[in-house]
Amino acid sequence: MKSFYFGGQKSGKTSCAIKKVLELATSKPYYIATYDNSYDDMSMQKRVQNHIKQRGEDFFTIEESKDLTKVIKKNETYLIDCMTMFILNNMDNGFEYMKEQLENIFKIDCNIVFILNDINNGVIPVDKYSREFVDISGLIGQFLAKNCEEVIEVKYSIERRLK
Repeated sequence: MKSFYFGGQKSGKTSCAIKKVLELATSKPYYIATYDNSYDDMSMQKRVQNHIKQRGEDFFTIEESKDLTKVIKKNETYLIDCMTMFILNNMDNGFEYMKEQLENIFKIDCNIVFILNDINNGVIPVDKYSREFVDISGLIGQFLAKNCEEVIEVKYSIERRLK
């Protein structure tokens, strides 16, 4: 089962996705943390700590910011939190590189719940890099929505199944 959870910042995506993963898992699942912890950003450090506390001891944690194909194995259950950071970390590699990773991951017989911030509802960013980031985020979201068996939008911790 491949599921895709998306919503705005602080919408409750992670809480809802954790619940889903724990329902799917037949053994202790894996939490793939994609944040690259090298940015020295204290507010992000606080967010990371909140996510660690939120998942507690229910998951094995894998920190992988760029190459998800290295860590996903057959017959396991994964939560990828989040694809937005994965995109940011791979901007220099381009959309095709990210899409190829996802295509390879979808060939693996395992459960995965993907989380992505919905950032495509605002104005077109002024600078080129930000526009490219928003564009790639939208393309990755389209890929996940098309290929996952289940697509869930989350707003204020309320889940709405779209597919």
